[in-house]
Formats: sequence, structure tokens, C-alpha cells
Amino acid sequence: MPDGINETNVNAWLQEFVPSIEPPLNYAMITGGHSNLTFRCEDADSTFVLRRPPLGAVLESAHDMGREHKIISALANSPVPVPKTYGLCRDVAVNEAPFYVMEYIDGTVLNDSFMGAEVPLEQRADIGLNVIDILSKLHLVDLEAVGLADLGRKEAYLSRQMKRWGKQWQATKTHEVPAMEESARLLQERMPAQVGATIVHGDYRLGNIMVRDGQVKAILDWELCTLGDPLADVGYLLNNWSAPGEIDEPAEDDHAPTSAGGYGSRDELCEIYTQNTGRDLSNIDYYRAFSHWRLAAIGQGVYKRYLVGAMGADSEMDLQRQKDNVSIRAEDALELLS
Repeated sequence: MPDGINETNVNAWLQEFVPSIEPPLNYAMITGGHSNLTFRCEDADSTFVLRRPPLGAVLESAHDMGREHKIISALANSPVPVPKTYGLCRDVAVNEAPFYVMEYIDGTVLNDSFMGAEVPLEQRADIGLNVIDILSKLHLVDLEAVGLADLGRKEAYLSRQMKRWGKQWQATKTHEVPAMEESARLLQERMPAQVGATIVHGDYRLGNIMVRDGQVKAILDWELCTLGDPLADVGYLLNNWSAPGEIDEPAEDDHAPTSAGGYGSRDELCEIYTQNTGRDLSNIDYYRAFSHWRLAAIGQGVYKRYLVGAMGADSEMDLQRQKDNVSIRAEDALELLS
């Protein structure tokens, strides 16, 4: 039994709230780490998905199961494809942390260019079109109609984000990164006025999207979702939409799935988004720069935690690579602002 599942208690809860489920049940972790934990739950005929916070992080707001369950449930009748939800358990006595259960969606998550290359060439352009079309629809969702108008503050999204991650940068700074300081200055100086407020996914990329047969079947991982400036989602997506042979991404283990080619260009995505929403993307490089700067601040926090041993003696990380990635992100941000 994987860590994070109290088999006896969870089995009893599932039988009460998911009447179609029939023991015996098998559990297997799909994704783990410092993000929310995702488990496959199977009986003889059906498969479900259980989501819970990472072990030892049940009080962090980023791992609020009730909030994530509310978002997915609210979008069930919208044009945005999400899994069906079956129930939310807030009683920590059941499984030591809140959890919720949702539908299992059959498909593939394209996490890297190797997986991106496995998609038949004739399906790739359709996936790209589908991805930006769904993002457009997400940003057109009527907040009041779906019951998400109270999800968070709507105004001053960029200002709040700059303040939050600027504090994170100062609190975890271990060395000078001139591009980080200069890009922060320019981001503050050139901050555009926010035009309206929408749902912001916060991590919208192919690595959080289930695809099958050239179509998007579900948008996953809503833990960073909030309300605010929709162009932040667009800038983030474009940074994760690299072209074949492009070297403007941090030196991760591999490149984005779109590096395999055939998924459409950034310009094509921007044209479709503008047509669908009427939003002006002439200043989208600002939002791309903001995304790089924000991820640099987040990456610095991760670097410092590992550097000081806060992640435990057995934790492994290439510290020099992580440190270099912070600088690369900051330099990418500055280049887009130049």
C-alpha cells in the first residue's frame, strides 16, 4: 500500500460516497513529490483518481483540497474539460489529510519532447489548437455563473504576485543575480493595467493536460488556480511552447513537448487567442518576462532549501544546475524586457 493511503478507512469512505465501487481495491501512486499526491484507485471494473496533499504539508494553502475540488466541480458544466468529481473528504481522521475523488481520464500527459515526438505528426497541430482554444474558453468563463467569483481577489494580480515573489527572492537570496534585480525593476516600472479578471490556472502547459487521439481530454492540476490577469496564463504557456532547436529554456532534463515540432508556433497561438477573446497580446513579452522572473524566484527558494539541507539528508539535487537555472530564467526575463 503506498504511503498516503489508509486502506481500511479510505475503502470504507469510497464505498459510501462512490456507490459503484466494489472491493477489493488496488491503489498506486500516479504522481508524488512536493505537489499534491495523485493515486489511481481500481476495482475489478472501474478506475478512479484520489488526490491528497503531500505528506507533512496538510496545512499549506497551496494544497487546499476543498479549494481544488470546488474549482473542478464548478467547471464541470463549462466548455473546459475537467474530470468529474465524486466527493470530498474533509475529515482528517479518515486519511490523515483531506482528499477528494474524481473520474479517471484515459490518455497521455506530454511531459517532455520524447513524449511529444511519440504523438503522430498529423495530430500535433490539432493538439496545439485545442490547447489554446480551451485556454481562451477558460478565460471567458462567467465567474458568477459557475460560482467561482469568490475564489480570490480579482484586482492588482501582477502587483500582488510581484510583491509575493519579490519577498521570496529576498528571503532566499544566496548570491547576486544582477538580471534578477534589473528585471524586477523593469517589471515594476512597465507593469500594464489589468483589463478585467478571469480564472487563472497558474500552471497551464502540456505537462498538466491529458490528451488522446489528437484532442485535449482534461485539464489537470488546479492547485495554483486563482483569479486575476488572464495574460499571465498566456505568457506562461508561451514560455513552455518552445520550437525545435530553440535554446531559450532553462537547462532541464529535457525540453518542452513542443520541441518535437508540429504543435504550432507561438505566433499562431497568440493569433487564435486574440480571435477567441478579443484581448490585445501586443505586450505579451511583458507577461513572458514576468513568468520567467517568477519561476526564477521560486527556483531560488528550492535551491536554498536544498543548499541548507532543509529537504533532508537523502534528498538529491544538482545544486549547481539549479543555481544556474535561476540565472538563466532571470536573464530570459531581462532579454524579453529589453
